[in-house]
Amino acid sequence: MAAEVVIFMATVTCILFVLLMRKGKPAKRVYVVVLGDIGRSPRMQYHSVSFAHAGYEVFIIGYAGSETVLSVRENPNIHLAHLMTVPAMFNKLPKLVSLILKVIWQSLTLALCLVSHSRPSHIVLQNPPSLPTILICYVGSVLRGCGLVIDWHNYGYTIMSLGLGARHPMVKIYRVYERLCGRLSSGNICVTDAMRSDLNTNWNIKAITMHDRPPDIFQSLNTLQKHLLFMKLPIFRVQCPDGSFADNKTLFTVSQTDSHQIDYRPDRPALIVSSTSWTEDEDFSILLRALDLYDVACKSVNGKNVPKLICVITGKGPLKQHYTTQIESRKWSHITVHTPWLEAEDYPKLLGSADLGVSLHKSSSGLDLPMKVVDMFGCGLPVCAVGFQCLDELVKNGENGLVFDNEEELSNQLQLLLTDFPNDCHQLQRFRNNLKIFQKTRWQECWTASVLPLFS
Repeated sequence: MAAEVVIFMATVTCILFVLLMRKGKPAKRVYVVVLGDIGRSPRMQYHSVSFAHAGYEVFIIGYAGSETVLSVRENPNIHLAHLMTVPAMFNKLPKLVSLILKVIWQSLTLALCLVSHSRPSHIVLQNPPSLPTILICYVGSVLRGCGLVIDWHNYGYTIMSLGLGARHPMVKIYRVYERLCGRLSSGNICVTDAMRSDLNTNWNIKAITMHDRPPDIFQSLNTLQKHLLFMKLPIFRVQCPDGSFADNKTLFTVSQTDSHQIDYRPDRPALIVSSTSWTEDEDFSILLRALDLYDVACKSVNGKNVPKLICVITGKGPLKQHYTTQIESRKWSHITVHTPWLEAEDYPKLLGSADLGVSLHKSSSGLDLPMKVVDMFGCGLPVCAVGFQCLDELVKNGENGLVFDNEEELSNQLQLLLTDFPNDCHQLQRFRNNLKIFQKTRWQECWTASVLPLFS
């Protein structure tokens, strides 16, 4: 008899808890969940801003770290709900034990956050990572009586396979978990048509495609705007013999003291940029070897007029020190490489000031696209991008950039596009002209047309 009473009381308690979690009308309120650094998740920040513009109250749930974009920080309808970071002591334990404790910790802290705020109408989840987020968010959506929408950026199991290998049992288990839990959602968004087709064909998941598009902060800059950025960043300043910086010129521009007019320096180097999270799906040794070949070409006397290069690589990540060590060991005579971390507002300005972009992103699944290229295109900046499946949904080889497979091809492309720089780079200018059409279509209008109907 006592057992029946316990079971009855437990059932009643569960029902009351669910009713409590569902208390209140699910108003226009959205939880945007990122099991990572919110500031390094631009797509989810753009989703949040768009929801706020559509009249939703938004809670972004994720980890603190990098600064969010200005449009998030200044919007009163967007709130940051930071998760408690995983205790550092877990890393000192055996790897399997550490992994289990990390998953338990993330599950509990995420679940607590999902039930701690006012009831939402939807939970929007970034995937990957899939473990434990999809299952926890699904349970949270059931408890709160709201919809769960997954934004598929990639597959978590393919990222895991980069370190463990595709045949590893953990990768196979992760894939089954991701496929089964992915079907629990009430709606799905993905980043490419190729991923939409793959989700439908292989996992029986219906999704809509929302291609990444640049927000309005990514624009081409005029000469004055570029000069102001160059003056702000020490890596672009001209140093005087006494160690101070020149107050009227940079490595690229000069301010005429009599007229205050800004002119390009005729002897300026070419500025190429790349950005990365310094992870295994981007092999930056390709770029470094291409720069080796480019430096040799600069020294040769074959009639080519190729400029010196300043290469800026931005971003944070686990492999940064590995590649920084390689860069420091180089003895280039015509190339300088910098790896700064820029303020959120300076990154778009850097892209708008550059001459050429380089993308080393090679998707672990072959189904997602590099957002860095979207940002570059938003600034009218042509790219050289490493090729992989579905890249042609963004980079049109020979139209808005060039696609390469190895360091020899990349080096040849740099020389081809920059020969006679800065005077007669006809192909580079043609790419810029072709990008003007891309620049007209921005994130907000695409989001309103494709994503908002899921929540109406």
